[in-house]
Amino acid sequence: MDFDTSTLKYNEAGLIPAIAQDAVSGEVLMMAWMNAQAVSQTLDTGRVTYWSRSRQSFWIKGDTSGHVQELVELRIDCDRDCLLVKVNQTGAACHTGRRTCFYTVVEDGVERITLDVMDDK
Repeated sequence: MDFDTSTLKYNEAGLIPAIAQDAVSGEVLMMAWMNAQAVSQTLDTGRVTYWSRSRQSFWIKGDTSGHVQELVELRIDCDRDCLLVKVNQTGAACHTGRRTCFYTVVEDGVERITLDVMDDK
């Protein structure tokens, strides 16, 4: 069956959540938004492309930071309203400079940061 981006279920802003996961380790790296064109561009180029809600523009992961996400596999959840993007991640996935955006754990009502900023040197 051929894939058609219009078969995905987007929110009222025309966006769908995309969870980026390391293709080798399985580590969840980040969540961002895609629209139909970002999904198509990701599949066409192999470079993961998101839609920046704050800038209202496309954001190709790594274009400015060098922390590229190379597409390995794109999966659609059972409801077709969320994507799993398996990637080869170069450097930090998080804009804070950490490997993953999910570096804060809540234990017994207390937040604890579990990762340091990556050293790019």
